[in-house]
Amino acid sequence: MPAPYDLLIVGAGPGGYVAAIRARQLGLSVGLVESTHLGGICLNWGCIPTKVMLKGTDILDGASHAERFGLVALSPAIDPDRLIARATEVSGQLAQGVAFLLKKNGVDLIWGHAKLTAPGEVDVSASATPAPRGALTEGLYQAPHVILATGARPRILPGLEPDGHLVWTYYHALRPPAVPARLVIVGAGAIGVEFASIYAAMGTTVTLVEQAPRILPAEDAEIAGLMAKALQKRGIIIYAAVTITRLDRTDDSVALHLSDGMVIQADRLLSAAGVVPNIDGLQDLGVETAGGAVRTDTAGRTSVQGLYAIGDVAGPPMLAHKAEHDGVACVDAIAGRTPALSTAPIPACIYANPQIASVGLTADAAAAAGLSTRTGRFSLRGNGKALVIGAPDGLVKCVFDTATDRLVGAQIIGPDASELIHGLTIAVTLGATSTQLAGVVFPHPTLSEALHEAVLAARDGAIHA
Repeated sequence: MPAPYDLLIVGAGPGGYVAAIRARQLGLSVGLVESTHLGGICLNWGCIPTKVMLKGTDILDGASHAERFGLVALSPAIDPDRLIARATEVSGQLAQGVAFLLKKNGVDLIWGHAKLTAPGEVDVSASATPAPRGALTEGLYQAPHVILATGARPRILPGLEPDGHLVWTYYHALRPPAVPARLVIVGAGAIGVEFASIYAAMGTTVTLVEQAPRILPAEDAEIAGLMAKALQKRGIIIYAAVTITRLDRTDDSVALHLSDGMVIQADRLLSAAGVVPNIDGLQDLGVETAGGAVRTDTAGRTSVQGLYAIGDVAGPPMLAHKAEHDGVACVDAIAGRTPALSTAPIPACIYANPQIASVGLTADAAAAAGLSTRTGRFSLRGNGKALVIGAPDGLVKCVFDTATDRLVGAQIIGPDASELIHGLTIAVTLGATSTQLAGVVFPHPTLSEALHEAVLAARDGAIHA
């Protein structure tokens, strides 16, 4: 049996590999167990490859409107094979980068399938995926601290079981053998909306189906409504407030029956109804769960001494940056350090066209929590940079607690929303007030000025509204 580590981590996704590097920075010996690919779902099948494909659709959109910017008219089109190859290439480069960082920091990579046999013991069996050079393999490994970073997998809806041919998960949608002429997507959350944008840009007729009363039910209602209009403008069909009664499959097509009597004919169906944590077998060890995820405290501690959980397996929000944050906080606690802002607000982004980004509370959520708020709104139609880049259809909302004047939430829809939300995330995290934010000077001409205008709108009024 190998000598015990200070820490074993199961899963080399964003949470796991970041936790491993942080642990080595603090002087702990670390074994990181992985069976399939470094970087996890995010790097290989989720965040990164989808954003590569969405970047291609953004370039297509810009080129399609070349005349608006004084260029000769172009007739661009997406080459699906090259777009998919580009996504695979970028993911591969980043996976190599993760391998380099692990080696640089002295993390032992253990390749194989992990099974917790007892607290502090991880039995690793052989993986069908070849082990990277230098990785350790099968054996029983021990450590006084074990972090579970096992992520999540696609949620399977009854009657919509994926077969890889007619019914897809996001795995199949990222590597399609051919681009379907018609695609119906079940689930209009972030995953569904992003894939709707991708496939619509590739020429597919896309239909979005959502059980909730509107698409993006977790987002601010006004922001979600603006996204719905943008998608419909691009030819994407939306059915909300409906349930599925059955799915008929033929040799090369599907017919989706809805509760309102509508029948949607399509070549392929993408099930995008979210994900579920990978917690199989943990109950046998006495690990407490809640809502299908491992129950933890703010430092990732579970109900079992010495066992921790971070990222998706510990529940929502199921986002890569949340997993990374969890990993650092958890390792800091194990090392006896005080975790820095372990309960910091987590921003969320949707990388469709246009983008959506949010942090903290919406006005409705704040009201449900008993807060009295005032909201500042600013349309990008009053922002010079938005007009320069030809993207004036956007909105910034800032929600302030009237009792404390603090910013408690913000929502953005528009170009580069994901690159703008960090400023408001810092403000929410530090408890900034509208008085403080009103005094911040923003450079001109930039999209970020819209953030300032939304703050002013919550006070005496925006200048350029």
